[in-house]
Order: sequence, then C-alpha cells, then structure tokens
Amino acid sequence: MKSQAGESWYIHAALYLVIAILTIILIKVAIIDPNNAVEQDKFWRTESRLRMNNIKAAEILWQKKNGNFTDNLSKLISFIKTDAFVDSVVNSFDSLTMKPANPFKPLISGQFTPDSLMHSPKTYQTYVLQIDTSVSIDTTINRRGDVIKVDTTLVLGSRYFLEDPDGYGTVGELNSDAKKNTSSWE
Repeated sequence: MKSQAGESWYIHAALYLVIAILTIILIKVAIIDPNNAVEQDKFWRTESRLRMNNIKAAEILWQKKNGNFTDNLSKLISFIKTDAFVDSVVNSFDSLTMKPANPFKPLISGQFTPDSLMHSPKTYQTYVLQIDTSVSIDTTINRRGDVIKVDTTLVLGSRYFLEDPDGYGTVGELNSDAKKNTSSWE
C-alpha cells in the first residue's frame, strides 16, 4: 500500500504542474497577447496619423509656394528636404506666441524625418495620394453660329486626397472644397 500512496503523490504533483502550465498559457493567450495586439495597433494608428498630418502640412506648404497640390510623394519629400521656403517656415517663430512655427510634428518613433512620409508604419505600403483634375471648355461662336475657337482649361491639384493603406484614416476629399484639409479622425 505504501507504494500506491507514493505513486499517487507523484501523479497529483504532475497533474498540478500541468494545470499550472496550462493556466499560464491560457492567461498569456487570452489576456497578454490581445493586450499587446491592441497596444501595437494603437501605436500604428497614432504613428500613421502623425505622418498623415505631416503630409497634410507639406501639401499646404506646397500649395502656398506652387499654387496647387501635388500627388507625388517623392516630389513632396524632396520639397521638404531642399526648398528654402520650407526651411524658412520650419525655422520661423510665431510672432504672437513666440513659439516655433514648424508645421511638422515629431513622430512617436522619434523626430520628424521627411522620408517617414512615404510609407505607413504597419505594412510599409506607400500612402495613397491623389489630386483632382478639372477641365473647363469655353467655346466662342460667331453670329452665324460658326465655332471660332475652343479654349480648354485644365486645372490640376486644387484639392487632394490622402489615404492610409492600412485603413487608419483619410485627409481631404477630391470633390469638396469644404473638406480640403480635413482629417477623417478629427
């Protein structure tokens, strides 16, 4: 009988150990991993929206200098890096508050760098950037009804649309001036 009692003690201890291990695994899978996933998704969303706000600021500077918006992220990034106008705005101060007038905000992952504007932080896909195109046609007709001339005016970039490829939001709209620089999360 003594050997059976000793053997059952080992069996019970092994079962308690298995239960403890399974409990730890269950806590990790049910509580810790989802919390980490939520925190990671929150980081990507916040980081991406900061980048999109910086693209919006760059688009506004581009429009102030060139009179229209651009749909080329590479040109926009080059503009931020090399243009004297951007440099003067970044290094200026607001005369009322005497605070820096730099329109670019630092990212969660560190300081603002122009190259960070090209890709989303989650999947490293390129942001979708589009501009509107409008064509207006003006026809001149003489008294006899003959067409004298047709003037076609092409307007590019009076509005832009920026979209995160991972679904964290949009900025602007191609069909509405009211939403020209409006972010979907604001």
